[in-house]
Amino acid sequence: MTIDLQELILAREEADCLADEAVVEAALERMATEITAALAHTNPIVYSVMNGGLILGGRILTRLPFPLEVAYLHATRYGHALQGTLLDWRVRPTQDLRGRTVLVLDDILDEGHTLAAIIEYLKNEGAREVYSAVLTHKIHDRKAYPGMRADFTGLDVADRFLFGCGMDYKGYWRNAPGIYAVKGL
Repeated sequence: MTIDLQELILAREEADCLADEAVVEAALERMATEITAALAHTNPIVYSVMNGGLILGGRILTRLPFPLEVAYLHATRYGHALQGTLLDWRVRPTQDLRGRTVLVLDDILDEGHTLAAIIEYLKNEGAREVYSAVLTHKIHDRKAYPGMRADFTGLDVADRFLFGCGMDYKGYWRNAPGIYAVKGL
């Protein structure tokens, strides 16, 4: 499959900026303050969910002024299944989770099936408590369960095709410093 770089550049140029870098930075500062207040004394393991959580992890971990372990996991929803426990694990957690506090970082809470399944898995592996943090929460009524929210959220965003800050457009633009919506989508 060949990638049309001009199409990718045009998509970024034409995109609607929903949150510029300054807005994202303010959201990250607020999230870090909230996470610190809740988890500073818990000796947490912090998992970034690949690939989207990589950017959030890199941008927020240095703002957390307390001891923590950093790790990653990679899981995607298996096929089109709606059951939260059906995951395609690319990289499973390898740490002993028994009795530990865990924080899961991801780029977006869209429908949330994958995040819900990851949280369930971590609890089943013995984590004492599992928290979630997402940079963006898509506003719509198609969540894995009614009222689903992450424990820590940076920004509520429109139900559009988003990219930037970890979210991708055709595998690209995760590195864009703001949050953008593809024109017309």
